[in-house]
Amino acid sequence: MMQRKWPMELARGVAIGATITAAAGLLATGAGKQSWAGLKESPKQMVDEVWQIIYRDYVDASFNKTDWRQVRQQYLSREYSSKEEAYKAIREMLEKLGDPYTRFMDPRQFANLRVDTSGELTGVGMQLAQEEKTDRLVVIAPIEDTPAARAGILAQDYIVSIDGKSTKGMDINEAVSLIRGRPGTTVQLVIERGKQTLDFNLKRERIELHAVRQEVRETPTGKVGYIRMTQFNGNASQDVREAIRKLEAQGVTGYILDLRSNPGGLLQSSIDIARMWMDKGTIVSTVTRVGEAERYEASRRPLTDRPLVILVDGGSASASEILAGALQDNRRATLVGTKTFGKGLVQSVRELQDGSGVAVTIAKYLTPSGKDINKEGIVPDVEITLTDEQREKIIKDRAIGTPADPQYARAVDVLTDLVRKNSNAVRQGSAR
Repeated sequence: MMQRKWPMELARGVAIGATITAAAGLLATGAGKQSWAGLKESPKQMVDEVWQIIYRDYVDASFNKTDWRQVRQQYLSREYSSKEEAYKAIREMLEKLGDPYTRFMDPRQFANLRVDTSGELTGVGMQLAQEEKTDRLVVIAPIEDTPAARAGILAQDYIVSIDGKSTKGMDINEAVSLIRGRPGTTVQLVIERGKQTLDFNLKRERIELHAVRQEVRETPTGKVGYIRMTQFNGNASQDVREAIRKLEAQGVTGYILDLRSNPGGLLQSSIDIARMWMDKGTIVSTVTRVGEAERYEASRRPLTDRPLVILVDGGSASASEILAGALQDNRRATLVGTKTFGKGLVQSVRELQDGSGVAVTIAKYLTPSGKDINKEGIVPDVEITLTDEQREKIIKDRAIGTPADPQYARAVDVLTDLVRKNSNAVRQGSAR
């Protein structure tokens, strides 16, 4: 049987309006070219195909302490009169793994997953995940200047209902289908934030994504390069490269890299960007059920060695955590903000012949020091917490990365100290 496979990092969860795609050239073809002719007549064969994918690739060799061979016997002993019955059985089977990121998608849901992330999306502009322990739907981060962000939805908000339908026990794919829709139409969300319950009526729209922007900022120690990244798409690494080159040409003394509310994206993008700052050292390693699979190292060709401060928060996930963890562990950057989201799993996405698909967790990420991102997140070196009111005001006022933004202001102070220490060290070295 033939599958189409996207071996990629899906830590963005599911973006409402845009999700991970093959646009960055990660499309690969699975091995084997046997005929699929029998599959359409055999829903049972589809159930077995998904079982085989899990059996070969799933990250947990214990399958969540489930006898996976017994599961196969259980589900292949049934008779299935339609694909819909097979779909239901597959979802039941995958629930035994206790992993919300390993999931089956029917053709419509899989089509949503393949929406292009490289430029434009349609939706309300936020990324969703499903908490592993509670299965609750949580907002990873709103995308800047989108309906969700302008309305005041924040990272770590829980979605209680969608258009009056409770999300309790709801699969993330169903939530995506309910929230997505035609531009100009509206969707009602009930959000739980701490002890508050909030209602939002959001109008869907077409959204242009600009993953990277840069500016020169004046500080007490001179010009500073400010780079804001909102996602790690197929163009992000080239955009950051160009940003650094432009800022270097303007004579900046240091950098602030803002990864707040950046839900991640492509693994290779985070690795490429880490290499722009690092001379040597490990960036990240991936660990499968049989041990370390790959270790990514710096390439000894950094674009700059100037002091660097990285801003992170609870909406910084996945690729953001890989980049921040690599630069922190290698003492290349100082992190300012709050603890990151904590999503460090690798998914491989397989397309089945009928247009359905399955996302399988195949590995986890470890930072250079061996921290499990998925369990721990990344703790900043300098912690500064914003209240919900402060975060909402900063987003609504479009004040992210300005002096009115307390976390940014603290980052400037930290970078100022680093630049002064760096200048003193250079002078002392010259004196010798």
